[in-house]
Amino acid sequence: MNRSNIHRLYGITHSLYTGRARSYLIKNGTAFRELSSGHKSFKAEVLSESKLATIPVLVTPEGQVIRDGGAIIEHFEKSNSRRFTPSSPKQQIVSTLFDLIGTSGLLRPAMHYRWNYLDENGEFLHYHFLHSQPEHPEREAKSQYMMSKMQHAGRLFGVTEESAALVETVYIEFLDALNKHFSEYPYLLGWTPCIGDFGLIAPLYAHLGRDPAPLRIMQQRAVRVTRWVERMNRADQDALEFFNPGDSYLEDDRIPETLETVLKVLAEDLVPETQAAAEVINQWPAEHQPESGTLAQGSLGQSMYGMAQFSLRGQSISAVAQSYRFVVLQKLQQQYAQLEPAQQQDVTSLLQRCGLEALLATRLKRQLGWSENQDIWL
Repeated sequence: MNRSNIHRLYGITHSLYTGRARSYLIKNGTAFRELSSGHKSFKAEVLSESKLATIPVLVTPEGQVIRDGGAIIEHFEKSNSRRFTPSSPKQQIVSTLFDLIGTSGLLRPAMHYRWNYLDENGEFLHYHFLHSQPEHPEREAKSQYMMSKMQHAGRLFGVTEESAALVETVYIEFLDALNKHFSEYPYLLGWTPCIGDFGLIAPLYAHLGRDPAPLRIMQQRAVRVTRWVERMNRADQDALEFFNPGDSYLEDDRIPETLETVLKVLAEDLVPETQAAAEVINQWPAEHQPESGTLAQGSLGQSMYGMAQFSLRGQSISAVAQSYRFVVLQKLQQQYAQLEPAQQQDVTSLLQRCGLEALLATRLKRQLGWSENQDIWL
């Protein structure tokens, strides 16, 4: 293989968002070489173009630098006839919904099961944080600092001693429902992955399907979800359990009842947090009046806008309000707006059944955009 045709993916093995981009590249058949963000070339050659020291970052064979998993996926979707974007209305909306769920809605259990189970996860995590950097005298100290920083970020997502049991209960209900769905189909919408599968793999691989404690739970309780995690990291369909598999999305824009059940579980958490986050974030541009082009996104867990307060099953939760949630939600709302009235009604009915209709009207007062590898206010 000609190395000049190979993309470079900068990330780390235990990174939630790197897993989303990696899975897409694998399923898309894109030749790539993965390098740690601690590699000397990241700071020397990439950081000036990626703008922020976040991962994943892709460098194309032509030298284009693309930061953010969503932007990486969009780069390829624009050139491969939207290979992983369903064209039918309900399936397209559901696909984007799961992208939202994976990149924002499941961060709480992902951080909880990683950082609040250090008796099981500690050595595993220490190895990966340590070896994401080259050898140098301060490597151990830097590793401990980064682990402490991420543990603090985990607390910002709303897991406390009081809320931990509820977070686990809701996650297990989700896991059980998803496991039942994967007894019928190998992917969310049938026989081939969609954008939503790539969003969902982000938390379900690096954190929940790889760290020792949550992996144990997944393997023992939801073996079909475990198989889906494996499947999403293989180039082929990897659907050996299904002896007469199809090769496309389900016909007639069908959303299986099993998938609606998954969405109903997730709606309890996703909707109130999204509404609360919108209320918090909307205060910031109203108070600061940012010029068009002002940076809108901070680092993971950074309290740039404040904390969102909401209720889940009668329990109060406080979680950091982050703008990226609304980057994906804005895309969903734009997709909905482009549908014909009858199609909109079909989508609305689906969202009503799942308790998600409020997401269509929950929005930021200022739109978000993308420029030079950064989320910006328009």
